[in-house]
Formats: sequence, structure tokens, C-alpha cells
Amino acid sequence: MSFSPDTQRDLLRGKMVPLPFQPSSLVRVFISSDFSDMATEREALLEKAYPEAQAFCQKHGFMFEVIDLRWGISDLVDTDQRNTELSLEEIEACQKLSAGPTFIGLLGDRYEHQTVPRLIAEKEFEALILQLSGGSAQLLAQWYRRDDNALPACYVLQPADGQAWHHLRGHLASALRVAAHKAERCGLLSPEQRHRYHKSAIEWEIEKGLIDAQESNLGALIFLREFEDSDRQIGQGTNCELLEKEDSEAKQLLSNLKTKLVNHYPKHLKVHALAHGNDSGNSQHKNNNKYLKQLCEQFVAVTKHHILENLPYQRQISKEPGQLLQELGHHAALCLKNCRFFCGRQNLLDNIFHHIRQNNDKTHTALILYGPPGCGKTALMCKLSKHMQAVLGQETVIVTRLLGTSQSSSAIQSLLRDICLQVCFAFDLPPPPTQTKQACSDLVLFLSNLLLTISRCGTHTLVLFLDSVERLLPCDGAHRFHWLPTGCPPKVHIIISISTSEPGILKALQHAVPEAEAYFEVGPLSSEEGEEMLEMLLASDKRRLSPAQWAYIWQSLPGGGQPLLFKLAFCEARNWASYTSSSELAIASTAQEAMHRLCDRLEKSHGTVLVAHVLGYIASSQNGLSDMELKDVLSLDDEVLAEIHHCHLPSSKAILRFPPLHWARLRRDMGECVAERKADGFTLLGFAHRQFVEMVQNRYLSKQDQIKRHFLLADFFRGTWSWGMKKPLTLPHLSRTLNADRKVAPQPLWFSDTVPNLRKLSELPFHLLIAGRIEELKQDVLGNMNWISCKAITSGIQSVVDDFAMCTERINCPELRLVRDTLLLVKPAVGSIHGPEGLSIIYTEVLARLLFFVPSYPEVIGKLCQQCLSWFSARPHPVLIPLCGFLQPPGGALHTTLTGFLKGVTVMALSSDYRLLVAGSQDGSMLVWNMEVIEMLHALPGHSAEVRCVKVFGKGTCAVSAAMDHSLRIWNLISGRVKFVIQDTLIEEQPSHHLHVDERHMIVYASSDTKVNAWHLETAELIFQISAEVSGAWICFAVHSLRLVIMTVSEGGVLSLWNSNTGELRSKRQLLGLQEETPTSSVLLQKQGKMIVGFSRGSLSMISSDGNSLLEKLPGRVCFVVASEDESILAAGFEEYVRVYLADAKGFHRFLAADLEHEGAVHTAAISAGNSIIVTGSQAACIQVWSLSEQGLLTDTLDGMGAPVTHLALYDCTLVSASRGATYLRVWNLVCKQQQKTLARVTDTGCTALSHGGDYVYLTQPEDRQKVIIWDATEGAVCDTLDTSAQVTEARSPAWKAVMESTGHSVELRIHCGVSGTWSPVSRNTRCAIIRYYTGREPASLLKGIHCACFSKDDKYLYTGSLDQTITVWDVASGVLLAVQCVHTTATRIVPTADGFVATTKLGYIIRERFHCPTTTSPQYNSLQNITSMCTVKSRKKDGKNSSKHQHNQGNSSESLTLTNKFSQICSVV
Repeated sequence: MSFSPDTQRDLLRGKMVPLPFQPSSLVRVFISSDFSDMATEREALLEKAYPEAQAFCQKHGFMFEVIDLRWGISDLVDTDQRNTELSLEEIEACQKLSAGPTFIGLLGDRYEHQTVPRLIAEKEFEALILQLSGGSAQLLAQWYRRDDNALPACYVLQPADGQAWHHLRGHLASALRVAAHKAERCGLLSPEQRHRYHKSAIEWEIEKGLIDAQESNLGALIFLREFEDSDRQIGQGTNCELLEKEDSEAKQLLSNLKTKLVNHYPKHLKVHALAHGNDSGNSQHKNNNKYLKQLCEQFVAVTKHHILENLPYQRQISKEPGQLLQELGHHAALCLKNCRFFCGRQNLLDNIFHHIRQNNDKTHTALILYGPPGCGKTALMCKLSKHMQAVLGQETVIVTRLLGTSQSSSAIQSLLRDICLQVCFAFDLPPPPTQTKQACSDLVLFLSNLLLTISRCGTHTLVLFLDSVERLLPCDGAHRFHWLPTGCPPKVHIIISISTSEPGILKALQHAVPEAEAYFEVGPLSSEEGEEMLEMLLASDKRRLSPAQWAYIWQSLPGGGQPLLFKLAFCEARNWASYTSSSELAIASTAQEAMHRLCDRLEKSHGTVLVAHVLGYIASSQNGLSDMELKDVLSLDDEVLAEIHHCHLPSSKAILRFPPLHWARLRRDMGECVAERKADGFTLLGFAHRQFVEMVQNRYLSKQDQIKRHFLLADFFRGTWSWGMKKPLTLPHLSRTLNADRKVAPQPLWFSDTVPNLRKLSELPFHLLIAGRIEELKQDVLGNMNWISCKAITSGIQSVVDDFAMCTERINCPELRLVRDTLLLVKPAVGSIHGPEGLSIIYTEVLARLLFFVPSYPEVIGKLCQQCLSWFSARPHPVLIPLCGFLQPPGGALHTTLTGFLKGVTVMALSSDYRLLVAGSQDGSMLVWNMEVIEMLHALPGHSAEVRCVKVFGKGTCAVSAAMDHSLRIWNLISGRVKFVIQDTLIEEQPSHHLHVDERHMIVYASSDTKVNAWHLETAELIFQISAEVSGAWICFAVHSLRLVIMTVSEGGVLSLWNSNTGELRSKRQLLGLQEETPTSSVLLQKQGKMIVGFSRGSLSMISSDGNSLLEKLPGRVCFVVASEDESILAAGFEEYVRVYLADAKGFHRFLAADLEHEGAVHTAAISAGNSIIVTGSQAACIQVWSLSEQGLLTDTLDGMGAPVTHLALYDCTLVSASRGATYLRVWNLVCKQQQKTLARVTDTGCTALSHGGDYVYLTQPEDRQKVIIWDATEGAVCDTLDTSAQVTEARSPAWKAVMESTGHSVELRIHCGVSGTWSPVSRNTRCAIIRYYTGREPASLLKGIHCACFSKDDKYLYTGSLDQTITVWDVASGVLLAVQCVHTTATRIVPTADGFVATTKLGYIIRERFHCPTTTSPQYNSLQNITSMCTVKSRKKDGKNSSKHQHNQGNSSESLTLTNKFSQICSVV
């Protein structure tokens, strides 16, 4: 069953309507049987059938739970006569929740005892007692008492201890049956009423599970055991000999029941006819064994049938929007439940609604509801949510999240993801891209822009309710509220509730929302409101109180109180009968006292050990525990089992389980103490209030007890005692030790190839850590690649990082920190991978980064690497296996990656103290980071088009930005809010692209090609405007604050000087020699009062108010000019070069003899504060670090940007890089320490070669081209140096050459094997392979071209290093692409080895890999399954004979390659 379109629309738009029933992921089946008659069958099912059914359920993502309330107990355990009621409640729960069978009846030869009703209606009881006299009447009057607190009034059976009840039950049952017969004859009772006093528990259960059920009876089945008798038919009777102890009435009732089942429910009946014999009860009997086997097989078959029927629905809800709809249904149901007993607070509701209406058409802040725990904030939020559409219009979209009640609403990333999805679906907008949904920072920006979009549409209002934000997990900075939009645009409202019990979180929220008028306090209920609430609660339970009892309550609670206190008072008062003496009444005056009273009552009824352990387990869990998990854990708890069996042995010698009846009774009595929450795809039990958690921790969880609870939970989720492992139990009172199977659920990491054990992944690391089981934690979790990869693809790589972060806080282990840092480096590569198909990327990334550390850290890292190698060797498809470290290891140059933008980065600026970084993007988004801790502080929404420039001022407290939307915005970086928005109304003119802030005079200057505007920083008033009508268009602009001068340079080299206070033109002149040139870039030297300007034809000119002087004529167009902080170093970029100048008394002169050369066009540069280094970024997507103190020596190459580097910011030893072609920023550490000697890298000088086996690298150094260094690639060190007589200009591997040709949108590589420097294809086997890559119109598409290539030793494969930073493997014979591996840098040289290849890279790492290629590969294998691309491969066969049978065309390329007498094969891969 799935939600109807109307229901889906209601859920997405937040309408609170009753929801149709939706099956859960739980298979919950009730087992009904006699205590002793079917004991053998029940044990056989537990031993054989349940494990198989459970494994099948787990394989398909279901949890399996059996409710057998007669297992492990005697028939005496019913001291409060509630067992039958409890059974019927459990059957109803199974019918409501189960995704499989709901009811299984085991009916044999016994009818069981007739039940004695606990409650009898007033008139019915009086009719019964009138039919009796003497002792029978006295017996009923003695044991039944009238309760006027029940609605309607009834008579209640009084409790008795076990032994007394055993003798009393028969007398009461007999008296009631006699009275019922007489009352029926008198016409006072109907036959159905009379029969109620004759029915046994099993008949009550069969009626509830099958007969009275309607649609739900489809999951009901009765197993009927009959002994063969030639004189009787099934349903006409039973074996008299076996039932000789049963009275004739019970025999007849059993016969009637069987007949009814046979006649009316044959499809729900499985009959087992057994031959009668004296040893028929012996479980070893051959026929009996056959019967038990059939019984188990039929049970398993029924379970599998129902599971398979529900699978389509389960698969539907496991995908979007099914998962989202399930989440919305969960919150909607909770909201309706919370609204049921809401009362009072009308003034507060009116004030809030008025505040919302008042701000609906203007920008405003979020609205905050605050109060102490238990004050009713959640109920108030639900009430507001329910009635908001009546206030703002029926088309208003409501988004409600009761935070912490589900896993998705507990973490900020999943919360924002689901909110964005709901809003997009509700407003029919495009949902966030897959990559955006994986990163919290991306979602923050997406949500901000989404709210602006909705506001600008202006058709419908959106209201977001976020209840109990203190319950958000602290990960991703959730408690800093950087994700909360700083202002709500018109038609958008955000309402938040928060508890005052978390002052730190409340203070952070007050910092984010400082306006006092946004806060509404939720106070206690008055005594009148409290009375109204209690009356509603009692009425819902069909209860009332006597006047004396009401008086006692108001004596205890004279001034009212918090709603939680009244709920707990209700939990006490609901148990008061009208005959309860005043001395037994007790009402707590505080919530804490009430919770302790509740625990006292639970301990009295269920035992201190059981209550303490159950509550302790729930409090110790990460996300809560399911009913089945709790029963399994209690079955492993020796203290609990010893308490239960302190005076009698368990009923089974082979199997030892916690009796389900004990849990059902305790679960019912816990009432308001626990609440359900969604996590890991299941419904779990947690505490309803944070106060319950604190009380349980203080009362039941001492340090020692806490470790015990976590220890046993770790045992359970680790699966220590599953799969038939027997755990001994010592019973000291009986002086016995039992060694039995506890039959707990197995806990594999994967239930099937596609179903992971999410519960284990969530819980096990935490429990092993707190229990102090560190070695097992390292072995099973932190040092287990199966675990790491499983959790990475199911829960995201960040969840694995969070596990390591949690553990490294408590464990001082360098290895674990290295693995954690490795996973952070891996995160960008695997962030969007969710499925087993991405495993090879995870294993490659981890192995190629950790192999560096194996010699020093064998315990964890060494084992992880060995596991990776074993995993690769077992792959059934082609794969490249790293044999050495070649990806950047932790502690390397790349520190982290900043994400959050949806499009490329266009600007960035640092604050003067380097604490804050502000960046803007092509879509108008802006983000602010705290660079001290590398955390996002704010998303700055508002601009609707590309941000052109940004400046930070006020010591990092403010920023100003200008964008293509013709707006200028001044921001408060402390609060993240916009202070002023200055909108240019002349949108036909060019927007501002230069900014300057004069803090001394409180002016911000904004210039475009046609004008300069000066605005006051504090008032946003326009001070003056310089128009193009006066000066003509200009390109370069600078403000010299000290000299009060604005300098502009226009096309053709015209310099204009203006008064920076008034905007008056001072002078205008033509610059010498620049009439034919256009300014392209400039930098202002404030100290010197000069501006350095670069021009289109290469002129570099120093301009002042007195004129200009030509510094130098560069060979090409000047693309940028930068100056050092002290203005002593100047750098100008042109084409592929950067020229560096040094200041002296006369001006500037060449500082370096040679220009800094790059592979691609250079875009930007940054000079360090001490002028020791200059960093440059180029079109080749690499960053180069040059030493100015060593005459421009290239000291490092950072080849991990992945896009042309267009922006750099350098402070201290930290570098930030960005690109217009990338949505992220990279943060680099320029002084990273070499952690191992194997981390030493080969500097790529462009003159490098490899030996035949790849063991040695031959290279030169830029400072001495007459020396050839021989680098031992195995040892990672220099092993020799060769002196040459002349400068080395080329290093050539002896056998292979490549020629690149480019035509249009394709790149063609011809690879030949050459001998003695010739290019003719005359080498081994006369090979020639041609690979053509179609790059299309998008320059960033996969496989841009080949940089190096080689054939394998056996000529089967072609290895290529591509410009897209991948290594690819091709089948030479067929032209099929076999494998693609991203190495995050470009391979520069490559040579084959016996089983793979060795390659050098731009980063200087040596790649050594083995190629594993099975003889057969699955047809479903796709080498590009994790890459979106198009490539075409063409290969010439060595021999044309019989090659036509291999020829195929899988692509649609229109191009062809004609080679005489050779067949061409084409393979297109998408």
C-alpha cells in the first residue's frame, strides 16, 4: 500500500489529516497456544522455524518479532488478571504493525482454563449476583468491587497472589458460569454474553486474531493438530483418552471451536493428523518429528509469502519521495497526537498569530518559543501548525519537524535535506541536486536561496516549525545555528522552540536571533487549565475521579504547573478506583518526584533488577532500541534471568530466553515514560522527555552499571552469542549452571548484497567504546575495511568520520587519527556514492593514501591495507590495485575542502586578521567561514546574480559585496545579516565590478565601466556619483584614501583624478604611449600613492597623479598584477608566465632573472607576508609554489584543484584556492611535515623518465640541468647522481613515444613502439593503437586527452594517463575500456611492469599498480559506472584474419577511421 495522490499532496503541504495505515518494516506475529499442550510445537518453532524466518526477513530489510506470551512461564503468572487483556492488545498491535503474518494459532487437545473476567459491567454483574446465593454470592461480592471512577461504572476483580489465585480461579469461574446460565434463562444475558464466561484465553485470542478481524485476518493462520480416529471427523471431537482429565464442558467448547474453524475459515487452517500412540508426546518419535518438521516448514512458507507480497511497497518507500513521505507521516501523526490534549494558552496563541500576520508581507526574523522542560512547547508548536492554514490561508504550506523523534530529524544535514525536498515538491520546484544533498554546507545555501525563491513568487506562504532544536545532534555545527536563515523574507516564516535547560544552545540562538520581540515564553498552566487537561486525559481513558480525589490533587498542586507534571499526575490518578483509600493516594508536586514515583511503582510490580536494566539499556542506546532488540538483550542478561528463575528452572533445557510476557507487562506499565522514534528504518523506543533520561542516569546508571549496560549491548550488536553460540547461566539459588542457546538475532554486517545492518552500524561503535573494549573496536570497526566501506555507502562517509572522531576523543592513538584524516581526504571523491558499485573507489582512495604508513603503523593501518589488497584480488571484474601510496596522505598539503556553493566561485576576500573568509559565486550566493576552526559561519543570501566583488572591513565584522543584479549589500558578519541593500535602478548600465572601502571616512566606493558611486557605510546614503557623461568609460579604478584621490584609467590610457570626498574632477590627462591600449588589471600602492596598471598589449605602467612611467613591455597581454603586503614585491602575469619585480628607491626592477613558467595560462598569484614565496594558479588546474628567497625555485606543485585556478588567498602558511569552474574551495597547508620518509616526492621538472621496470626515475633539477638524479622508486629516495657534459633538455623512456593530434572537438592519440628514436611502427608485433576521445562542447568532460601511455608486457592492455587526471586501461584486441581510476593528478610518464605499470605524476608521487583482470566478466559490469562521460575507442587488430566476427558498433559516432587491410573496432561507453 502506498499513499494516494491526495494524501501525498496533503503531507507535502503540511495538512494535518488522519493518515491511512501504512505497513511498517516489522514482521510481528502473535503465537496463541495452550501453556502445556503445545509446548513441544512452540519449542520446535523457536528452534527451527523462527531463525529461518528471521534470516529471510533480515535479508529483505524487515525486523522479525514473535509475541509468544506463554513462552518461559507457568500458567500461574497472572496476579492482576490482565494477561488475557494484554494478549488481545498485543494481537491488535500485530494486526496494525506487521508487514507479514499477524496471528498464528496452535490448537491441539486442550481447551485451557476458562478465563475469569477482570471487569464486569455494572448491570451485568448485578444480574449475575442475583442468580447466586450463599457462598457463591459471597465469593463474588468479596472479590469484585464496584468502581465508580470507570466510565461507565463497573465491578473490578481484586488482585491475588499466585498461589491463592490458583485455588480461587476455579471457584470464581464455576460460580460465574452458573450465574451466567441462569441469567440467560431469565433473559438477563444474551447467549453471546453468557458465552464470555465459558471462553478460554485461546478462544479469546483466536476470535481477536482471526474471527473478529476483517482485512487483517489475511495474516492469520491456525495450525490444528488432530489424532486420527476412524470414528470421528476433524472438528467433531478429540481423543477421549488424552482428554480424560478435561470436563465434558471443556471438551464440547473445544469441539465447537474446531468445528467453527473448519466450516468457516478453511483457508486459514492447516490440519495435521497424527496417528494415535502411547508415545505420541515423545519428541523423538518418528511421526512426531515429521509433523514438527512440516509445522516449521509451513510457518516459514507463510512468513515468506507475506514478506514477498509486501516487498514492492517496501522498495517504494525506501526511495524518494517514499522515504520523505514516511517521515512526513511520522511527524503528522505525532502532531495530531500532541494536539489531542492541548488546552488553554489562548492569549499566547493569539499573540503569536498576530505577530505572524503582522510580518507576513515584510522581511522579519524567526520566531522563538522558549521555556523549561515539560512546559508544553511541543504541544503548542503542534497546535500552531494545525491551525496555521486557517490563519494564513488554506494554500499555506506547513513544514513541521518534531526534532529528535526520528533519525532524519536529529541530524542537521538530513533535516535540511528533507525540508528542502518537501518544500521543492510542495511548490513544484526542482529538488536539490544529489551532490548538494550530501553536504550540510551545500544544503544551508540551497535552503536560503529556496526561501528567497518562494518569497519572490509571492503566491503562497511557507511556515517552518522546528520543535526542540536543542535535540539536534551537535555535528556539523548544528548548535551554532549557522544554518538558520538570518532573516525571513516576506511570505516565509520560521518558528522554533527551545528548552531553557540548555543555556549554551539558547545563548547561541539568541546570538543568531538577537531581537527581543521575536521571543515568546511558554509558561506553566494555571490550575484551571491543569484541571481541564486532566479531565481530557481521564476521559480519553474512560476514567473520572471522585470529588475527594480532585480535592487531594489540588491540595498537592495548588498553583497549577507544567503540562508534563499533569501528565504524570494522570499516570497516577488513572489507577485510582473510587474505593481507593485516601491513604493510598499520592501525587508528586514536581516532575522529578513524579518520575521517581513511577519507577517505584514499576519496581514494585516488576522487580528492581528488571526495571533498572531495561531503563538503563534504553538510556544507554544511541538511537533507542526496538522491542525485539530489548527482548534479545534481556535474554543475554544473566542478572535478569537469574532473578526470574530464582526459585524454578527454565521450562527448556536447550533454549534460554527472557519470557515475552514479562516484557509486555512492563512495556504496558511504562506508559508515558517511553516514546517511539524512527531510526535506521525501524520504530525504536526512547524516553519521552529529556528529564526521564537524566532521572534514569542518576538512579540506575552508576559508572559500573553504565559499563555493564554498554558491554551487553556491544555483545548483542556484535553478535557474540548468536548463530547458536551458547552462553552459560549460573542460578545461585538453585546451585545450577545452564549452558543454553539464547536465540538472539544474528548481527552480520550485511543481511544481503543490498541490505546492510543499519542498527549494527549505528550502535556498535558507541557501545564498544564506552564499554572499554578498545581492541574489539579496532578489530571490528575502526580497523575493518568491510565496516568502513559498508557504512560509507549506506550512511555516508561523514558518518564514518564521525565514528572515528568520537573514538579519537577518548583513545590516544595516532593510527586512528591518521585513518580519520584519510577519510576526510577521501570524502570529496566518495561523497555522492551510495551503493556497492562505488566500493572500488573507496578501497582505492583508502589504500593509495595509507600505504605510506604501513611500516610504522602495522596494527590498524597495516591490516586495513592488507584487507584492501585482499578485497581487490577477489574482484570479479577488472580493477587496478595500488601497490604503493600515490594519493596525498593525511598530513599533506591539502588540509580540507570547503563546500556549500552550487556554482563556481567568482570572488573571495579575507579579513584583515585572517580569521574570516568571505566568498561569492556565480549564482549570487555568499558564504562566510571561520578559518581558525574551518567552520562555516553564515550563508549570506540576497544577491540574485553573480557576485562580482567583495571587501571585508571593520576588523572582520563587516563586508560589502556587489553583484550582477545591480545591487550592493553591506553585511554584518557577526550576525550574518544584511545591514543595507543599495539597488541600482539603471539596470541597463553595467553593474559595479570594483569596490573600495575607506573606513576612515566611512565611505564605500563602487565603480563600473560607466560610473563611480560613493555611499556612506553607516547610513547607505549616496554621497556623490561620477558619471560617464563627464569622463567616458573607464576600466581601472583605485581610491587613494590618504591623498583623497580617486584614480580612473579608461580605454586608450586616459587618466582621471577625482576628489574622493566630493567626486569633483581634479584633472584629466592622456598617459604617454598608451593611446592604443586598454587597461586589463591594476593594483594600488597606498603607501606610494601610485597605481600599477597592466594593458592589453603587454605594457606595465606605474601611474601617479603626476603622470606615468613604463615599467616594462611584456610579451603578452597582462592578465593580473599583484603586490606584496609591504608593497616591495610586484608580480605581473601574462600568458603562461609570471614576472616578479622588486621595489627600490627608483621604482621597480626585475627581481628574478627568469619568468615563472606554467603549463597553461596563468590566472592569479599571491605573495606571502614575509615575501618568501609566491604562489601562482593557472589554467592547467594546478597551483605552484615558488621560493623568492631561492631565486624563483619551484618548491611545490599542488595539483588537486580539479579546475582552472582563478583565485588565491594566502595568509601565514595557509593557502585558499578557488575557481570559477568549481563549486568548492581548497585549503592548503604550505608547510606540511613529511611524516614518513616514503612521503618524499619526485619533483616533476618536465624532464623525467622511468626505467623499464619502473624501479628507477631519472630526472633533472631546474637549478642544475647538467646532473641527472636517479631516484629509487621502491625506497622513495635518491640512490645516485650522474654528471653530464652538457645541459639535459629531454629525458626519454627508451621504447615508447606518443603523438597527439587535435581536430575540432576530438583528441586523437597515436601510440607507436619505436626503436632507436624512429617513429615507424616496426617494434614488437608492429603495434599501433589509436584512441580518439570526443570531448564535445563541454571542455570539462571526461577523457580530455592523453598525456602518456604504454602497452602491457604481454601486449593485451593499453595503459593511458589522461589529462582529466585518470588512469585508464583498454583491451588492445577489442578496444573495450576495462577500467578507469581517478588519481587526482596527471600522470607524466608510464612504463609497464610484469603485471601492471609504474607512472610518475605532476605531484611527484610514483604510481605503482597491478592490473587484475579475470578471464570472464559479468555482462552487467560497467567500467564507467561511477563516471558520467562519453568516449570512443578504436583499435587496429594485429591480424585481419577472422577479425570480422569480433567487429561491433555500440556507439553512434559519425566519425570513422579508415586503415588499409585492417579492421577497426569501435566501443562507445556512456
